[in-house]
Amino acid sequence: MSPKGWYSRGYLPHFDSPEIVQFVTFRLGDSLPKAVAQALAALADNLLQTDQKLDAGLGACWLGRPDIAALVETALLHFDGGRYRLLAWCIMPNHVHVVVEPSADNPLDGIVHS
Repeated sequence: MSPKGWYSRGYLPHFDSPEIVQFVTFRLGDSLPKAVAQALAALADNLLQTDQKLDAGLGACWLGRPDIAALVETALLHFDGGRYRLLAWCIMPNHVHVVVEPSADNPLDGIVHS
């Protein structure tokens, strides 16, 4: 699969290219309760508010457990140097931030999916 360039899944624009360093945040399903997620989705510029809600530590915060955080770190490091170059990561109690540089034959959506 080749990189897509600019595309949208209906709510945020994305740019997928192997030459571009990517900042990705993924979160646990209970990190934003449905009502909170819906209220944030209704805001035109919700990035700051979303970050604040995630940082509030909502949900079970499974990633705050050292054993589970270590599993996530191991998974991130597994493809470092292969599918991507892992530049930085931060495992929070209910979400994860990563900075990656995808390799030429691994588009961002495949990296995020794995």
